Amino acid sequence: MGPEKAGKTRRGQGRRTAVPWVLLGLWVAVLAAVGPFAAKLADVQHDRAVDYLPASADSTQVAKIEDRLPGGEATELVLVYHRDGGLRAADRATAARQVADVTRANPLTGTPEAVPSRDGSTLMYAVASTAPGTDEKKRDAFVNDVRDVARGTDGMSVDVGGPGALATDAGEVYNSLGGPLLYTTVGVVAVLLILIYRSPLLWLVPLAVAGVADYLSMGVAYGLHQAFGTSVSGQSSGVMTILVFGAGTDYALLIISRYREELRRVERPYDAMKVALRGCGPAVLASSGTVAAGLLCLLAADLNSSRGMGPTGTVGVLCALLAMLTLLPAVLVLLGRRVFWPLVPAYGAEPKARRSLFAAMGSSAGRRPLVVLASGAVLLGALALGTLNLPGPLKQQDSFVHRPDSVAAMETLARAYPGKGTQPITVITPTGRADATLAAVRGHTGVASAERGRSGGNWTEISVIARGAPQSAAETATIKALRADLGGSYVGGPSAQQIDLQDTNARDRLVVVPIVLASVLLILVALLRSLVAPLLLVAAVVAVWGAALGIGGLVFGPLFGFEGTDPGLGLLSFVFLVALGVDYGIFLMHRMREESLSGAEPAAAALTALRTTGGVIASAGLVLAATFAVLTNMGLLQLVELGFVISVGVLLDTFLVRTYLVTSASVALGRKVWWPGGLSRKPDTEEAGRREPVAVG
Repeated sequence: MGPEKAGKTRRGQGRRTAVPWVLLGLWVAVLAAVGPFAAKLADVQHDRAVDYLPASADSTQVAKIEDRLPGGEATELVLVYHRDGGLRAADRATAARQVADVTRANPLTGTPEAVPSRDGSTLMYAVASTAPGTDEKKRDAFVNDVRDVARGTDGMSVDVGGPGALATDAGEVYNSLGGPLLYTTVGVVAVLLILIYRSPLLWLVPLAVAGVADYLSMGVAYGLHQAFGTSVSGQSSGVMTILVFGAGTDYALLIISRYREELRRVERPYDAMKVALRGCGPAVLASSGTVAAGLLCLLAADLNSSRGMGPTGTVGVLCALLAMLTLLPAVLVLLGRRVFWPLVPAYGAEPKARRSLFAAMGSSAGRRPLVVLASGAVLLGALALGTLNLPGPLKQQDSFVHRPDSVAAMETLARAYPGKGTQPITVITPTGRADATLAAVRGHTGVASAERGRSGGNWTEISVIARGAPQSAAETATIKALRADLGGSYVGGPSAQQIDLQDTNARDRLVVVPIVLASVLLILVALLRSLVAPLLLVAAVVAVWGAALGIGGLVFGPLFGFEGTDPGLGLLSFVFLVALGVDYGIFLMHRMREESLSGAEPAAAALTALRTTGGVIASAGLVLAATFAVLTNMGLLQLVELGFVISVGVLLDTFLVRTYLVTSASVALGRKVWWPGGLSRKPDTEEAGRREPVAVG
């Protein structure tokens, strides 16, 4: 070896050693920079119903105007004293004493008065304070102070309910998600990676890198909130963590699988990683870009919580992508081949020949493709009919997995005061028309009582009690009638907020769903250079969404006993299943295109693509489904339902749609699957063999 060649070799070796260490140093610097901001994400998280609503909603306007009235926004509670068989004189005396203690300890808007039930079993005291304002921590402190004073004795139960207590209980559940959600997700991913890799060390690498990406995403999400006012909720931050670990681990599986393959062909780990990234990098970039584009379509939503989840989820996906394309390769290269112990891929060795499950599945789909395709379509269609059995809209008090104090209070009130509203409706009207508005409200058939409240800034507050129970059909009809009759006034309050949530979600589905479909379709057309293949993938993921939602309808009420369905379930599950489902479709169809470019016949290309990518896609699907399944262990029903539908959808997509339906459709269509691209016409074999394919997986 000459001096010049030896010098080039030494420089190449130095570069191989330096690049991974430089990347590690850059990541340390980035984490040090975002660290102070990541810890602040929980401080800007808001989970009040009114924070989710658009500015144009009636209930949002009521909340804003109330905040400008003397004393600001009021935190409203209901103290419920109950004894089966009837309250005793001592019980009433205890209740009066405790309410007096609450009044002395807190600045209230008025003196609470006892409202007894007809059967004498229950006393209800309405308590309100403007001291907490919109500060959620002060609200929680006020609610907990009241609960410390109002305690049951000797068989008499005392529950603190009302809008303020419900909000506090929901906030406690959201605040408790961070730790359990992260630990459970890490544990689930760790178990699956150990089973997949069968190595005592390798599983730690992608898991640690995903943890770094999660920390980075928290800092970036906080920066987005500060710079652009992006809405951050407990739901969006939880889903961001799920996406980081789920999508990030998927990318890691693809990269490590290709890296292991190249280590048998390339001597040095650095060079093997370069080849691996060159081969699977385009597919990882394309799939993550598709997921990000689908999530960003949520920016078109009118609901603040949905709109905020778009950029927050995108941050999670892109941080996971960045970490898996830079930090993961650097760590793997520095650890060398020994990271795969005991199944170390030796240079020059051939992988052990194994019977491929996916080869067998592909062969069965390839023998009778039309029969397989029709059977799968009928099965998905039948499952989708389950959507007709989905429970009605989820009531606020039914949204908890474990019944808190506030829900117990509302249930007691519903039994003790049948046919009577126990949760106020708030009407905000111009002060000049306050008397006329009050008279009109009192004259309404659905109103039990109405009282004039605070005035300020040319607005007056009217507190209304409906004849119907909270969030009942009767109360809903009363709220809608008041809004229709009281022109120039706003009707809000907890029940009105739930109505606005349902209406806004319905509007968002009509707007966002077509945008998601169009954007994903355009990306697939550009990537696959075809129209038929993208339409096939999009139709497949839409069918998966319908079937997964239908399975939810079959089990939510009859099996799980859920009382309702979250209004946002349809839209959010659609966005995630379409974006993530197309993600796997890219892996499969890109490899199919590669085989076709190399001259393979359509059926052979489809079956080879399934055989070579099926294992990685199955592993990735299991990891992603398991991470979203973590949400089913959380304390709020909307998270449980979302996690269930997405997990079931990912499993359907991985083991039924990708394996059988897309493969059988591709075999049945032949070259037409690539229409109108060049691959749809029979190419010259010699010319096709000279084309350089883009390797995937």
